Amino acid sequence: MNELELKDNSYTTKIRKLSLLAQFFPSLHFYSRLAFIVFRASEIAKRGEYDAERWADSSHAVLDCLEDIGVHIQITGLDNIRNLKEPSVIIGNHMSFLETLLLPIMILPQPVAFVVKQSLLEYPVFKHVVGARYPIAVSRTNPRQDLKTVLDEGVKRLQDGMSVIVFPQSTRSHVFEPDKMSSIGVKLAKKADVPVIPMALKTDALQNGTLLKDFGKIDRNLPVRFAFDSPLRVNGKGNDEQETINTFIEQSLRRWSTEIKPG
Repeated sequence: MNELELKDNSYTTKIRKLSLLAQFFPSLHFYSRLAFIVFRASEIAKRGEYDAERWADSSHAVLDCLEDIGVHIQITGLDNIRNLKEPSVIIGNHMSFLETLLLPIMILPQPVAFVVKQSLLEYPVFKHVVGARYPIAVSRTNPRQDLKTVLDEGVKRLQDGMSVIVFPQSTRSHVFEPDKMSSIGVKLAKKADVPVIPMALKTDALQNGTLLKDFGKIDRNLPVRFAFDSPLRVNGKGNDEQETINTFIEQSLRRWSTEIKPG
């Protein structure tokens, strides 16, 4: 299995020389390679062979593709996940579908499942890949039913030793609004009696598409960032823990907004 080369529990892109295609047509370069990665993974998934190792390989291939077109990626706080001896609920903001593609290489080999919108299981080709990795599918239109699904299915995954990744915003956004963060992830951690790991991310290098929101252009001038904070235990109703998560995300995004683009 491909693994990230870490230094001090962090990962940072090493600057690469770009090909002419990557320099002048970064989005074309990215999507042509992504299509190959997804089609190949889909064929493996159809055969029932898309295990955690194959998933991590696909995720690493996407990361490598982004770096090949000049996107700078930095990941910090990985020890907060990798040093845990039990499954956890990982809760973060949601900007684009890049996080769904990149997170597996950060968290595996620890077993993990995503809470995803039902429509991802209906995308041609991609549905086979998503469906092979034990997702928890929600409608995003019926909050009451979604909460029941996440609590019931999430507890099962956690009891089976799988961590669960939750994006509690009602929709993806390049602007973080704390009041749009539901407490669904905190409630799941409370019910399953497992830790919460706050996660902040910045993946707006993938812009929203005009025709299809998921598939916009790549802006390599916008770096990709992930950060994981120390695990928390949920006490009481979880209001304090939700506030800690929101604050971590806000502070991380504020810090990243002042960065100078790596060159």
